Amino acid sequence: MHRSASRLTRVLACAAVPVILTVAGCSSDSGKDSGSGGDKKSKASAPAKPSGKATAALEKAAFATLPDPCKSVQTKTIETLVPQAKDKNGTATKSNDLTARASCSWNGLDEDGLKGSQYRWLSISLIRYESHPSLGSANKRAEDQYNKQVGIAKAAEGAHDVKAEAADGIGDQATSVVYGVKKDVDFFNTTIVARTQNVVVTLDYNGAAYEGAGAPDQAKLLQDAITAAKEAVASVGAAGEQPKQPEQQASPSPQ
Repeated sequence: MHRSASRLTRVLACAAVPVILTVAGCSSDSGKDSGSGGDKKSKASAPAKPSGKATAALEKAAFATLPDPCKSVQTKTIETLVPQAKDKNGTATKSNDLTARASCSWNGLDEDGLKGSQYRWLSISLIRYESHPSLGSANKRAEDQYNKQVGIAKAAEGAHDVKAEAADGIGDQATSVVYGVKKDVDFFNTTIVARTQNVVVTLDYNGAAYEGAGAPDQAKLLQDAITAAKEAVASVGAAGEQPKQPEQQASPSPQ
């Protein structure tokens, strides 16, 4: 009986050993996990390393605002292009943001008794773009709009004898598009599309003759339109100029 009890004691003692080792092992593993978790936490809180791919900064838009479109062309120019204009001050189109989109138009019928009448219509549209991370630089967006407007002018409804060519000396790039449109009488149209930095200027000028008057001179219509377009582009530059800061007087040096 004594021998059996002694043997049972040894068996229980041996059986307890693995349990103790197991617990110790778990405690040791738990410590490693805790250390590992701490490493992960420190890695997560560490600042991310730069990828090495620097994002190109977009250029700042050259012009931050637009001129008043109805004042973008001189009064004497309006008198030349649109004789007997109904409103020499022009009619502005409503816009939600006049610093981004603005336009103005003039029209008039110059009657000359038995010699008939001459009709003229002039419109100036200004669109300004800002640089945008997902849309591109201000100048590139303006260039895309410029190309779009040239395409629209070339594809004008009812246009015939369309002729497009570069117009030198107007902004950074410009195109003139001339064509005729047959309505109740023959209309002769001229469109000048110009880009100056981040602003696109579209000038439409057309004329027609009534009651036996001679047809408008297309070459003169084009030249007059170019003159007005140059003034409109210049007004964009003037509106975008930053006011000069007054020079500070040098303070007297201490004696």
